[in-house]
Amino acid sequence: MENFEKVEKLREHANVTYEEAKEALENSNWDILDAMIWLEKNGKVKDEHTASYTTASERKDEFDFGDKDEKKVSLGQLMKRFFDWCGKWLEKGNNNSFCVSRHGKEVFRMPITVLVILFLISAGMVIWLIIIGLFFDMRYHFVGPDISVVDINKAFDSAADAADTIKSEFSEAVSKDEK
Repeated sequence: MENFEKVEKLREHANVTYEEAKEALENSNWDILDAMIWLEKNGKVKDEHTASYTTASERKDEFDFGDKDEKKVSLGQLMKRFFDWCGKWLEKGNNNSFCVSRHGKEVFRMPITVLVILFLISAGMVIWLIIIGLFFDMRYHFVGPDISVVDINKAFDSAADAADTIKSEFSEAVSKDEK
């Protein structure tokens, strides 16, 4: 906004003359809010009903939570939605599995729901078991009809490859030390 527009806006809202608005803006480094405060401090504002500037949005009513025409949702409907959502994810968790294999043979498979429950109960133990399993040639994969993202399986493969590399480097280091 150019200086002339600022002067006009301040003059209009503060009900002061052009010269007073320009002087206030010059004294406040062309900041409109500071100029308005400067005018008030110097008693130049002529009308008690002056406009104010704020960055806050207008509040309608302290207890107004939206449009009056909005459809009201009862607690029962909210609970039903929540339990439907939980049921959908529980079904997906039971239809898809976390598989553990060793040397190309499946050792065991468990529903993802069970894995999540174990993780919630003892995340540290589950993580350590997965890491230790990597050093015993275990491979991990998620399989099932709802598993469309293969990035996590690629990450598990990369972790298994890294564990194999570490294990082979460690074996080479030990065999060199024995010689």
